[in-house]
Amino acid sequence: MSSGEKPIYTEYEADTSQTSKLIRKFKETPFVPVGMAGFAAVVGYGLYRLKHRGDMKMSLHLIHMRVAAQGFVVGAITCGVLYSMFREHLWKPKE
Repeated sequence: MSSGEKPIYTEYEADTSQTSKLIRKFKETPFVPVGMAGFAAVVGYGLYRLKHRGDMKMSLHLIHMRVAAQGFVVGAITCGVLYSMFREHLWKPKE
């Protein structure tokens, strides 16, 4: 680039560290960290309950935990899509 040209992607070139990129992404899509935290919580709870599952078979317990974790992530993605649609179409500034 010559010295007189302005960079096209200034907001992306200014953020060079991984943490600043991650924080910017979380601000743009707030339901991503909610889905990640929910998935981690379900997995943690499943590991805790693995010890106290009673007479339930291991495979059945793992299937239930997988379905719960996937359900939480799909729910978070659905809420994120609905939020972004609501923000773009209803909160859209009048031009």
